[in-house]
Amino acid sequence: MVRMQAAELFEQKIKPPEVARRLRVRPKSAYQWHQLWLDGGVQALASCGPSGSRCRLSPRCLGKLAAYRDEHR
Repeated sequence: MVRMQAAELFEQKIKPPEVARRLRVRPKSAYQWHQLWLDGGVQALASCGPSGSRCRLSPRCLGKLAAYRDEHR
């Protein structure tokens, strides 16, 4: 959502430092978004889903963890 707001501001010719200030993000993020926006437009700023690594626990371990959690509530 913030990236989409940034795209709207870039379309209004607002510079990355001002975008960072208005959206309360780091200037580095605003500059990165600006470059993405220049290269690919609004679609380049669309969310790619959650970041981070996926869960590496096996289904068996996840089941054990859920059972333990339920026992200790």
